[in-house]
Amino acid sequence: MRATVTTFGDHLATAVARYGPLCAGIDPHPELLRAWGLGDDAAGLERFARGAVAALAGEVPIVKPQSAFFERHGSGGIAALERALADAREAGLLTLLDVKRGDIGSTMGGYADAYLAEGSPLAADAITVSPYLGFGSLRPALDAAEAAGRGVFVLARTSNPDGGEVQLADRDGRSVAQHMIDSAARRNAGAEPLGGVGVVVGATHDHGLDLGELNGAVLAPGLGAQGATPADVAARFAGLRGLVLPAVSRALLGAGPDPEKLRAEARKWRHELTDARN
Repeated sequence: MRATVTTFGDHLATAVARYGPLCAGIDPHPELLRAWGLGDDAAGLERFARGAVAALAGEVPIVKPQSAFFERHGSGGIAALERALADAREAGLLTLLDVKRGDIGSTMGGYADAYLAEGSPLAADAITVSPYLGFGSLRPALDAAEAAGRGVFVLARTSNPDGGEVQLADRDGRSVAQHMIDSAARRNAGAEPLGGVGVVVGATHDHGLDLGELNGAVLAPGLGAQGATPADVAARFAGLRGLVLPAVSRALLGAGPDPEKLRAEARKWRHELTDARN
């Protein structure tokens, strides 16, 4: 008899098999709040985030709130984020909190407690982390995620043009970005069906990375408003040993605030991604 599902890799693989490969970003840009007829304040933010979660539950496997747009509203914004995360948990919707935290020692442990520990009001199923203080600096978050059955997505090759200054630098004959992927692969070795350490690789340009041994998920931002298409995603991540999570935010959320229009837009993106992959 198969053991009870406890790992993030298990949860993610199951959700993607059911709902398809689409990560729905929840990025409450001021212009999106206005388009939804909401104020650019904590109250409008909460209505936006919780409305998106309610509409998308049952249509996508995972949602990705962008922490910065909540933090800009102070304690009220953080409270709105907590409630949106709680709504997602109640609805059985996986959450990937985009916080891009990275530090050393006890400080990184503090971030791990905030976002990955059981019982934390800000705990998500997975978070994004920055490894550019060294992959080893992530150990507190990696260990906390593994212990709690959660995941992390390590920045490897981001979509911003300036990222190449660091990420494409040579380190012993391979790029720094490739080193991060290889380090994630070592953490995932032997996991079935997927390890809990994913990587972030933008879908907006050819990345030139070897993802064959990752055995984890690739978060691929850039779909929609940033210019990447479903066909780009299929071409750039062919041969991946794991799964790819294309992320779309503004091009999806712009269909709101009507819940049915949001659901229809999510189904459209999901079908286009599946068709391109096939």
